Amino acid sequence: MHVFKKGPTELFGVIGLGRFGFALAQTLAEAGKEVMVVDCNEEKIRDASAFTDHAFTVPVLTRELLHEVGVQNCDTVIVCIGEKIDTSILTTLHVIGLGVKRVIAKAISFDQGKVLEKLGAEVVYPERDMAVRVANRLMGSKVLEYITLSNEVDITELRLSGKIEGVTVLDLDLRKNFALNIIAVKHSGEINTEIEPQLVLHEDDVMVVVGKRVNIKKFELYLGE
Repeated sequence: MHVFKKGPTELFGVIGLGRFGFALAQTLAEAGKEVMVVDCNEEKIRDASAFTDHAFTVPVLTRELLHEVGVQNCDTVIVCIGEKIDTSILTTLHVIGLGVKRVIAKAISFDQGKVLEKLGAEVVYPERDMAVRVANRLMGSKVLEYITLSNEVDITELRLSGKIEGVTVLDLDLRKNFALNIIAVKHSGEINTEIEPQLVLHEDDVMVVVGKRVNIKKFELYLGE
């Protein structure tokens, strides 16, 4: 067996090649990242061999077998086993126990996510996140994309309405009025990350903000008034 060893570049490990895991691993590999994949299904591993040389069939996700293929050499490991909750939790525990610096785990329920967080993993909810994105589009929401940082805090892209036309960042005072911080503003295809108080905002600009989800919702409602 060719064991995955640490090299000079950042290494990503993906455990579980369901639709989410396979798409994640393939996207990372196509972006030029070094990726190892682990699954119990030989056919999925053969398919993954098309984009990575580090594809391992592991019949049982024990700590010993994960160590044998070299999971501990990864900088980041994403555990993409959401449906089998017991396997998800045990595998996440094994990976953390192997000393991987950053462990991200997929969850399909809030309770599962809380357990994974207590183990020390970052948690993602891909099905929920996709459902919210689709719902936002169907409802004509101002929200374009978002990233969940915790159970309360998001980074969110919002399309500004005509209500903001000609208003400066100072006038809007997002921090005071909505307890939000601006990360970036996109205008006419140009992204500005150096946000100055005198920056003038326009309708259809895209603003990236970070803050509590409830406050982002208040700002979204304000834009739609």
